[in-house]
Amino acid sequence: RTCNFNFFMSEQQLPIVEIIPELKKILAENNTLILQAPPGAGKSTLLPLELIKEQWMAGKKILMLEPRRLAARAVATRMSQMIGEEVGGTVGYRVRFDNKVTNATRIEVLTEGVLTRTLQKDNFLEGVGMVIFDEFHERSLNADLALALCREVQTVLREDLKILIMSATINGEQLSKMLGNAPILTSQGRQYPIEQYYLANQQGIGIAVQMAAAIKRVLSKHEGDVLAFLPGAGEIGRTSEILAEEFTNVKICPLYGDLTQAKQQEAIMPDPNGKRKVVLATSIAETSLTIEGIKVVVDSGYSRVQRFDPKTGLSKLETIKVTKDAADQRAGRAGRLGPGVCYRLWSEGTHQHLIDQRVPEILDADLSPLILELANWGVKDLRKLAWLTHPPAGAIAQARQLLTELEALENDKITNRGKEMLNLPTHPRIGHLLLIGKQLGLLPLAADIAAILEERDPLKRDTGANFILRLESLRQWRKKENTYADKGILERIERLASSWRNIFKTAVDNEKPNEYGAGRLIAAAYPERVARQQKQDKYRYRLVNGRIAKLNDHDTLVTEEWISIAHMDGANNEAKIYLASPVSIENLTERVTQKEVVNWDSNQGVLVARTESRIGDIIVNSKPILNFSDDQRIEVLCGAVKAEGLKLLNWNDEIYNWQARIASLRVWRTEEEWPDVSTHHLIQTCEDWLPAYLGDIRKADDFKKLELTGILASVIPWELSQRLDVLVPKQIKVPSGSMVALQYFHDGRDPILAVRLQELFGLVNTPTINEGRTKVLLHLLSPGYKPVQVTQDLKSFWENTYPDVRKELRVRYIRHHWPEDPWTAEAMRGAKKRGS
Repeated sequence: RTCNFNFFMSEQQLPIVEIIPELKKILAENNTLILQAPPGAGKSTLLPLELIKEQWMAGKKILMLEPRRLAARAVATRMSQMIGEEVGGTVGYRVRFDNKVTNATRIEVLTEGVLTRTLQKDNFLEGVGMVIFDEFHERSLNADLALALCREVQTVLREDLKILIMSATINGEQLSKMLGNAPILTSQGRQYPIEQYYLANQQGIGIAVQMAAAIKRVLSKHEGDVLAFLPGAGEIGRTSEILAEEFTNVKICPLYGDLTQAKQQEAIMPDPNGKRKVVLATSIAETSLTIEGIKVVVDSGYSRVQRFDPKTGLSKLETIKVTKDAADQRAGRAGRLGPGVCYRLWSEGTHQHLIDQRVPEILDADLSPLILELANWGVKDLRKLAWLTHPPAGAIAQARQLLTELEALENDKITNRGKEMLNLPTHPRIGHLLLIGKQLGLLPLAADIAAILEERDPLKRDTGANFILRLESLRQWRKKENTYADKGILERIERLASSWRNIFKTAVDNEKPNEYGAGRLIAAAYPERVARQQKQDKYRYRLVNGRIAKLNDHDTLVTEEWISIAHMDGANNEAKIYLASPVSIENLTERVTQKEVVNWDSNQGVLVARTESRIGDIIVNSKPILNFSDDQRIEVLCGAVKAEGLKLLNWNDEIYNWQARIASLRVWRTEEEWPDVSTHHLIQTCEDWLPAYLGDIRKADDFKKLELTGILASVIPWELSQRLDVLVPKQIKVPSGSMVALQYFHDGRDPILAVRLQELFGLVNTPTINEGRTKVLLHLLSPGYKPVQVTQDLKSFWENTYPDVRKELRVRYIRHHWPEDPWTAEAMRGAKKRGS
């Protein structure tokens, strides 16, 4: 089959035409190229049609990636129109749940996830000559993954595989360095001039109200159709309602990903009746599709993106400010077909402080789909892949843990269940839910639940959190019965549910939902969010991962002890539960594990031993253990000592002084191996010296009965312990015959001998210890134990200081004998009358 490749050339000369010869030449000599081309240049439509004719393509296909389904369909449709064919001929597309590709197709426009699955099925990319990454500046997770895999194929298997990366706003030089200095080609394009107007954001006024006011102003001042960028479907709906009240002669068209294809086409194409059109779009309209007739852009300055928090394991939608490159991309829509106008709902000063480029999704996303794809690819060490941006280690670990719980990974290797999940075009959580539904004979229910989870909630939040209410509403709507749910959302849910039923070849079910079956399937998708009601507060639930989540007051789901949570927020302290379903503990028996627990209850001060039935952090039930091993008991008791230390043990002054004696020897005799007996070290190494004495320990009071002085003596090696009292005696005998205690210090300072002066009469020199190496520091005391003198030179004291001290002491202590000659006087313990 041939196609009319000259048809479109006579239709219009797109700007890309000027650089096509050079681009072909570069690609003939290189396998990777970066193309910078502004919106409307023809890079997404004319260029692939030109490249397919090249000799080096030799009958092979081009795969072109678009970040969104809407863009993929629109680009494929436009290319087909340019060559006078229907989609599915030379040009086709493959997106989730939709496929228009035949044997004649040479250019396949894909969404990025579809390419990843194609690579998994055919690592060699047989019959593919080129892969084009369009709108690459969006840096989606799937685009980064697909590029990493394509580069590996190119490096290892297919040197002839061409990779073309296209964008209007990406930093080409930076990207080139990341790709090994790949060549860069720039098309100047045909961007018509755009007038920029800044309307400062009005604090306290909703985006929809501000947008409606700006559009009213635009419609009165400018000609042509209007494209307005809003964060999401909610703001689009509210803006549409405001405008519809005032403008009956203007066609208002919403444009976002969840709309039907017919509604999307209605927004893209001119109104058949010639009405002026206002297109209210999300960031989906930034991509390569051209919306006919647009001359004015109004930009709210916001977009809504999924952000993943590794701390909570949850992804949530966040409304964020646009980046400069996205703002430029949006403004460019006004200048594709002629001079245009762009109104921005922020100040010019604010614009200067916008972030230059959007953050790659790989830094914020839930990485479990990526990790599962790479496990199937055979990648064990992610660092070996040529990433443009390396995925964060924390998010990788979180993803692997989740995939293990979903039975998709075992020891970081993909399982058969994981391979089954990869064949389903959805997140691993939803894939696991559907496969468990098939296993349990609950496929129709699983299809409905999967569709509701992937879509927006069809009921208002104040309806309550019970997921069963959503299932009932869906089934009532299918039976054409009355329901309070949003009909548009139900319609989208049913389209998804129908797609899942078609894939699994199962029938629709409109009977009353299986309440506990639904909870069981939600638990399969969110194994970490099974939760049990707290006894002290029935609205609070403990999740199996240890977190606490709360139902809104008066929620009827509060009657259930066990629930499976589908939607909750990511609050760190206490999450709010938005969607959950009752689950029976009998349906969770395969997740219950038995564990013998021997631990120390620090509050009660007792040793506790029990067998626990648990699901994660939740104890289902427990019973006491009467007999358990000594090893378990010793490990727990030593752990208690380490945790509570001196609170449990009877540490006294004698032990402190013993520690100080040995610590002094460690300072004085470094050539000898005196052990560390500091309190911290002894407590942390208690398993080395304490276990033999723990046989009768059951409670805190038992610890206090331990004779620690004797127990700790075993810490000192026998040969050193024999010398301890010789080197550092506890006491010294003074001339009076008294045994006086020495005070030692942990830092090795000279020990203190505090002794009454009259007990040292007749002693010439200062006493020493440590084999004569260390003099004691004498604290000479009065009979009333008051300090008289501190000295380490007793001889000098007798000679020089004693006479003056004697005069003072004779006056204060007249009943005591104070001889003139202390050298020959008799030492005495107490008072002695003069002259006796």
